[in-house]
Amino acid sequence: MTRVLHRSLIDRPPVAKGANGVEIIDSEGRRYIDACGGAAVSSLGHAHPDVLAAMHAQIDSIPYAHSGFFTTEAAEELAADLIDRAPSGLSRVYLTSGGSEAVEAALKLARQYFVESGQPERRRFIARRQSFHGNTLGALAVGGNLRRRKAFEPLLIDVSHVSPCYEYRNRDGSLSVPAYVDRLAQELEDEIQRLGPRTVAAFVAETVVGATLGAVPAVDGYFQRIREVCDRHGILLVLDEVMCGMGRTGTLYACEREGVVPDLITIAKGLGGGYAPIGALLVSDRLVNALAQGSGAFLHGHTYNAHPVACAAALAVQRVIRRDGLLENVRRQGARLEDGLRGRLGQHGFVGDIRGRGLLWGVELVKDRSTKEAFSPQLKLHGRVKSEAMKRGLAVYPMGGTLDGERGDHILIAPPFIAEAPVIDMIVERLSDAIDAAMASVKVS
Repeated sequence: MTRVLHRSLIDRPPVAKGANGVEIIDSEGRRYIDACGGAAVSSLGHAHPDVLAAMHAQIDSIPYAHSGFFTTEAAEELAADLIDRAPSGLSRVYLTSGGSEAVEAALKLARQYFVESGQPERRRFIARRQSFHGNTLGALAVGGNLRRRKAFEPLLIDVSHVSPCYEYRNRDGSLSVPAYVDRLAQELEDEIQRLGPRTVAAFVAETVVGATLGAVPAVDGYFQRIREVCDRHGILLVLDEVMCGMGRTGTLYACEREGVVPDLITIAKGLGGGYAPIGALLVSDRLVNALAQGSGAFLHGHTYNAHPVACAAALAVQRVIRRDGLLENVRRQGARLEDGLRGRLGQHGFVGDIRGRGLLWGVELVKDRSTKEAFSPQLKLHGRVKSEAMKRGLAVYPMGGTLDGERGDHILIAPPFIAEAPVIDMIVERLSDAIDAAMASVKVS
């Protein structure tokens, strides 16, 4: 009998008793390759001695101080470390306990910026369908994950949603990439005009879409055009890099690959690598200066903002990643993972698309490759793949509703940055076997 309110009230998960490197060990002694990092969290793997030592040292020094009264060396050093490597123009860091908090902070800071700069009519947000920005009410409102939103719709603020940059399904083969970008930019422009340009505060998007679509990068030139549209109307660009940032896609900030600098970036997950709950909001000079010249404060806060132990853990994670050249390993092993997935699954009868960047990859499952028809949602095929993978000692991240919140299945793969070639090859082999077993279980003809 468990007293924990687990995510599922039907199935009880295995008890994790230990972890080391890329593996998690359950109470029965079974070992699982952590090929999804939980939810793309475990960037450095498990039980890294340098991170554990940093956390112990911080606990011995000062384990907690409320950010309304004190700052700490750990918080100051982490913020400086992040800004030193951030895109030019970002100057301050607001430290949170996770990604949803970071997104909430971004929405509130954007609103406060416009209130204090004399544009209180700017209160609307535009985001994208099939996105995910967190499970708190503000973050859920800007998110486009219909399954997660449905029960809570009456509680959510009114947010507009435009099309994602989802090339596999939304770009017709006869349409060039530049023409596809034009179409998406025009859709955003049209929505801005419908709402009234001076009522829109910000456009919110994942730089590389994570769980809801399954590791979908934008096509070349997309974010540059979106930045142009936002700038033309004085709208802030908020990039959510909670899943895809902090090296997951091969660069520290995913937007480095897109050639744009947003006004706000949210990060979490790989920031602290799962060693302690932490997230952050990076803020541009322009916004900081407006608040400094106005109220002189950000009207927001949580009890565990800038928690010293979490900050110490995150700083240690980031230092190890740099010291050990792990971003290069992400790019190298990411290329191997791509090659392996395409080699084993690229011609698979029920795999429609393989996409991703760095060590963030998605495999979309389809009933018919030529028509891209999805499987019936009642089959819960993504869950079957997860179950078969677990039997084979592999943890992957499954998701349904890829197309529209109801139909579609994909599997997300996001192993730790420390993974080497043999582990990458085992991930590909076990995942391929799990997909075949799941297909056999539903007797697909």
